[in-house]
Amino acid sequence: MSACVPARAADLNRTERAHPPHSPPPNGPRRLRIAGADVSASIAVFLIALPLSLGIALATGAPLQAGLVAAAVGGLVAGLLGGSPLQVSGPAAGLTVVTADLIQRYGWRTTCAITVLAGLAQLGLGCLRVARGALAVSPAIVHGMLAGIGVTIAVAQVHIVLGGTPQSSVPDNLRALPAQLADFDPAAVSASLLTLTLLMFWPRLPGRIGRFLRRIPAALVAVTGATAVASAAGLALTQVDLPSWRSHALAGLPEGPVLGLVAAVLTTTLVCSVQSLLGAVAVDKLASARPGPQHVKRSDLDRELLGQGAANIVSGSLGGLPVAGVAVRSSANVRAGAVSRNSTMLHGVLVVIAALLMVPLLELIPLASLAALVMAVGIQMVSLHHIRTVTRHREVLVYAVTTLGVVSLGVLEGVVLGIAVAVAVALHRLTRTRITHEEKGGTHHIHVRGQLTFLAVPRLSRALHLVPPGADTVVALDGSFMDHAAYEALHDWQSTHRAQGGTVEITGRRAGLRIAEPGDLTGHPTPGGRQTGSTPDSGCRCRPWTAWRNHQCERPPAEPLPDAAPQPAGGGRPERAGGHARELVRGISAFQRDTAPLVREELARLAREGQRPAQLFLTCADSRLVTSMITASGPGDLFVVRNVGNFVPPPGEESGDDSVAAAIEYAVEVLAVRSITVCGHSGCGAMQALLDSRPQGACTPLGRWLRHGRPSLERLRGTDGPVGQLAGSTPGDAVERLCLSNVVQQLDHLGAHPSVARAVKDGRLEVHGMYFDVAEAQAYLLTEADGTRVFDRVRAADLPGEGSLPV
Repeated sequence: MSACVPARAADLNRTERAHPPHSPPPNGPRRLRIAGADVSASIAVFLIALPLSLGIALATGAPLQAGLVAAAVGGLVAGLLGGSPLQVSGPAAGLTVVTADLIQRYGWRTTCAITVLAGLAQLGLGCLRVARGALAVSPAIVHGMLAGIGVTIAVAQVHIVLGGTPQSSVPDNLRALPAQLADFDPAAVSASLLTLTLLMFWPRLPGRIGRFLRRIPAALVAVTGATAVASAAGLALTQVDLPSWRSHALAGLPEGPVLGLVAAVLTTTLVCSVQSLLGAVAVDKLASARPGPQHVKRSDLDRELLGQGAANIVSGSLGGLPVAGVAVRSSANVRAGAVSRNSTMLHGVLVVIAALLMVPLLELIPLASLAALVMAVGIQMVSLHHIRTVTRHREVLVYAVTTLGVVSLGVLEGVVLGIAVAVAVALHRLTRTRITHEEKGGTHHIHVRGQLTFLAVPRLSRALHLVPPGADTVVALDGSFMDHAAYEALHDWQSTHRAQGGTVEITGRRAGLRIAEPGDLTGHPTPGGRQTGSTPDSGCRCRPWTAWRNHQCERPPAEPLPDAAPQPAGGGRPERAGGHARELVRGISAFQRDTAPLVREELARLAREGQRPAQLFLTCADSRLVTSMITASGPGDLFVVRNVGNFVPPPGEESGDDSVAAAIEYAVEVLAVRSITVCGHSGCGAMQALLDSRPQGACTPLGRWLRHGRPSLERLRGTDGPVGQLAGSTPGDAVERLCLSNVVQQLDHLGAHPSVARAVKDGRLEVHGMYFDVAEAQAYLLTEADGTRVFDRVRAADLPGEGSLPV
């Protein structure tokens, strides 16, 4: 008998639940509320932004006030209008080379006008809703561009660190470096070395005191420390010079050749947009990886582009540097616990206050210290992690060409070169197909590596005709695409070869591979074991989830089982068994034929190393609840415990079932799982039986087992704590409400087990509640806010970071 019964219909009230009535408007004017987390985060970001803004302005050759203007505008305008609530915008190191080149060519006032025009271009792109298209740029090009900019920044700032003046290009700076080293300024070098030392070792302070001191940004400590030592020692150093705001230069009409100005606007738009959009995506990942419930909306990239455009228009008009999303400040904002855009805007207010009231203090900062700070930022832009990533994906050539192009020619030229090389590499991979033929044990193996297009059809035909008529053949397709010409060539040969008495098996070598042919030729399974197609002659018209609905596969009634089907115990032929046994044998045979070759290597590794699952998943025995499917997990990922009603008997209960407690203790103490999930589901038959049960019905095994659900029933009736509820709706019937209440109650039972309590207290274990609506194929995760437990819907767009919730 099934452990669960079908869910009752609740369709009549779903629309009503999805659209609750509007609450009346609040009385009186709405008050501005700023969370304490936003205040502390804004201070942390401000302390980082202040020295970096001055340093980037110094590196570009712009007036130093321009960096403060861009920081304030980025915080206030982009923070208010942008689509990424936690991204902090301002003058970015990625724009340093572009801006420095513009100032040298056209002067400061025209550079401000170019910034305004770039902002207008960003507004246009945002209105066209093409922000997602910018993410189609190869990461190798983006990282290569940033690495080239970093190299350019670092080489230029070396001259200021040594007490000199940088040249206009990287080759010129490299040629002038030997003479600069021979005539360096000891005072400037001393201030720079002190700045770099503090930058390097401040984040590594040990102990409890170090952990407390590390809350102060290293950039602020480095610049402040170098300034204090230089002032105390009386070193003769060139210091920050902030002229009066009355003489601050604003944007003027653009002057210069039209084509040059157009190229400058396009370059500024490209770098600002790509850096801001990639930064917004990165901020989403950082925010989703934070522990606890997530209340920050994901970034709206088109709105973010509009906000960045508005910020550049305002910054350029006020005589500020170009504005873009800044990774250092954004990551500091997220890690400091910011929960809304208020932190970004408040940081802009603090920059304005500093620019107006802290000028005497800012003018004590040595330029060599700021140059050392910016040089360190430039060096960090050449990321070893990115180099390893592009090398692993065989795109190091694109990365290297882009980097060298930016360093030697300029940002726009380097990006164009990178795009050209990326296209050439993609075409080479598309047309490069390796086809090999070999014979092993009387079976001919044709192995196709790469994309199978019409260009490879002649070589495919030559390899196929090496197979003699009537031979056993295996064709392994190791690629992700097959066009119509290749499909027809392979299908025609397959039909001819089978007509001559031969056998053909078409497989894919990589787990999860799906060949994009016009019709499903391979019949090859995906990681869950489900088939995505069938062989043309199989006579099986299966749906995509064949392995899950094996019993409903429409086969001809008289079809014999395959010869490779396993023999049942006793030596009898499986086809003599009943229909259900035949379906079981057929499913096992399909696994051995299709899925076992794909998972055998991984299972062999698990057999050697032993199981090391990260999660214990405790759920109901209901046949409709497929744990590997709803969690997208594979072998070795989950330690699963299933029983009727997903009950967790409290520890030490009389006549209790120790099997669940033993599994919990084994998972926590021996396997050292990092999380436990209790998962209930809609339409649970155990909950229905619990509602219908009577005290005298506890004489059967099922009745005695259901007593573990009575605390859930008491909780539902309001006698033992709050019940869980679906976010934004109220469950429609008693069974569904009891299903939700049962998850909450079983979590309480779970926390009472000593092994779980110890692990949670030590921070080694997380406990999660989950609910699965079978009819809607929708998962919900239990969260708690203000004492209320709510099951939040997990959406397809939710992509939690590493270490977050288990599904």
